[in-house]
Amino acid sequence: MSARTFEGTVSSNKMQKTLVVTVTRQYQEGRTGKIVFRDKKYKVHTESSEIGLGDLILFSECRPLSRDKKYRLLKVLKKVQRPVELQEGVA
Repeated sequence: MSARTFEGTVSSNKMQKTLVVTVTRQYQEGRTGKIVFRDKKYKVHTESSEIGLGDLILFSECRPLSRDKKYRLLKVLKKVQRPVELQEGVA
């Protein structure tokens, strides 16, 4: 049995070694046939702290690491360019 993989956007990186990632999926609603978008948030384990808000990442299922964390970061697909004045550590 292989672990499912997901692609999502980082919506929070405030915790140590944990990212909150939003995965948006779209599907066609059965009764009316309209296209519907649904968001779901996942807590993803990471060892690095260089991942920022808006970055696109790939993550997969793993064994439970805590009550809410059951996913592990595989790789960063796309980093978002941030202006110098918005980067952390710059006063």
